[in-house]
Amino acid sequence: MVGPGRPVIVLFGSSIVQFSYSNGGWGAILADVYARKADIIIRGYLGWNSRRALQVLDEVFPKDAAVQPSLVIAYFGGNDSMGAHPSGLGPHVPLPEYIENMRKIATHLKSLSEKTRIIFLSCPPVNEEIFQQSQSSAVSTLIRTNENCRRYSEACIELCKELDVKVVDLYTAIQKRNNWATACFTDGIHFSSEGSKIVAEEILKVIKEAEWEPSLYWKSLPTEFGEDSPYDIVASNGKSTINISDCTFHREIQWD
Repeated sequence: MVGPGRPVIVLFGSSIVQFSYSNGGWGAILADVYARKADIIIRGYLGWNSRRALQVLDEVFPKDAAVQPSLVIAYFGGNDSMGAHPSGLGPHVPLPEYIENMRKIATHLKSLSEKTRIIFLSCPPVNEEIFQQSQSSAVSTLIRTNENCRRYSEACIELCKELDVKVVDLYTAIQKRNNWATACFTDGIHFSSEGSKIVAEEILKVIKEAEWEPSLYWKSLPTEFGEDSPYDIVASNGKSTINISDCTFHREIQWD
């Protein structure tokens, strides 16, 4: 813990989370929006599925931690939904098991504290053609289809309804953009800056609309050390200062 206590927001998931600070990523957007208001912590693991997430769940989110997260934004599903390899190896997780794994993750996160909130991100679509072209010769053929992404996304959404967990339907949100298949990805599956803007917007919308007490909406949170000071920038009258603690002029998008 550094300085005064702030709400802690943990991003937990596979490469969609690990890469969320790259290429104008959605994690970086959230960190900027919540600057001086909450701490964004990344726990992202390239190539992981829901099985591997369960293996480390107690280590990443110990129940006896002195400080528990105020919000966990979790994403698994893309790797789970990949086609099965004949050897039995690889990231594929059958849909029924995926659902139960995500149920266990949600249950564990809910148990951390009465004020720990959860948002699941559902499986986004993919650009199948670009994904196939970007595959390395060092790995066996990877099968990733929009149909499987849809099935795993819908399963995640239905589970969240059952468990009363907030969810972002990324499969639908990404495809609302006309040229989503080319604009929203760097390699057919990982988000470009344009894709990340959609992800960030959808997450912020859920947080704003959630009836959580206390609210985690960024405009509702206090700004750390935001009090007026004689050391602030001097106003044009030359007699007072202007508090610029909450200025957002640097942002390309003025997020709500």
